[in-house]
Amino acid sequence: MVRILFLGEITGRPGITAIRKGLPELKKKYNIDYTVANGEGATGGFGIGRATAIQLSKMGIDLITGAEKLFFKIDMVEFIQKAGFVLRPANYPPQCPGRSYRIVTLNDRKFAFINLQGNSMFQRQSIQNAFNSIESLLKKLQEKEEVIPVIQFHAATTAEKKTMRFFLDGKAAALIGTHTKVITADEMVTDQGLAYITDNGRVGSALSVGGFLPETEIQKIRSQIPVRSQECWDDGIIEGVIVDIDETTGKSTAIQRVMEHLEIEPPEKSNEADSDNTGK
Repeated sequence: MVRILFLGEITGRPGITAIRKGLPELKKKYNIDYTVANGEGATGGFGIGRATAIQLSKMGIDLITGAEKLFFKIDMVEFIQKAGFVLRPANYPPQCPGRSYRIVTLNDRKFAFINLQGNSMFQRQSIQNAFNSIESLLKKLQEKEEVIPVIQFHAATTAEKKTMRFFLDGKAAALIGTHTKVITADEMVTDQGLAYITDNGRVGSALSVGGFLPETEIQKIRSQIPVRSQECWDDGIIEGVIVDIDETTGKSTAIQRVMEHLEIEPPEKSNEADSDNTGK
């Protein structure tokens, strides 16, 4: 059995602090073999820079995914071409730099970790149809070698994620939804061995609006003035899911939610991640 931890979206310095304080014990507690995290909000909540990506990798995150916010920090454009541990969505155009999947050997079986972005609610972007793209990619991968597909699906609507769940049932071992930063209670393993959850939550502040200070977010909505969001440090939390995959059959056998609360405090001085923290 291979046990994979999928962390929710890491939001700003509170999220990084939660990872630093809580991830080592979490991995030890659950005997984790591989760790995947959505990191596109790790640098100040908007994007992820080179320094932050390297920092998270050193903290024990094996693979970082991102979607519509991935290139908000300009240095990621160049860095992603060298960093095999950072994935952009598979349905981005060919001109987009970086990789969309990574093949990893775990317990003598090859797993294909794939990043995919939904089409609903991302009107500013022109990307390929997620369903057609993943179908084509899975066919391409299986023609080369036998792999166990594991997919992280970054989409805005529940309907699109649920639809993808039916589409990929029997074709992949896991489909993990991200984007809303609110963990859902619909985790399941289908009869055909697909582990699924609509959204695996966040890493950062539990008492926040998507990881940000509630007062600022209220002000933005009431005034319609786009003031800068502020990181929230109240009630640290690590959310995500753990998926058990039988490497012999290539099917999932279990999925469980993780919600670990821990104390986090803002640093007195900027840390390493702040070198690329230019905000939005």
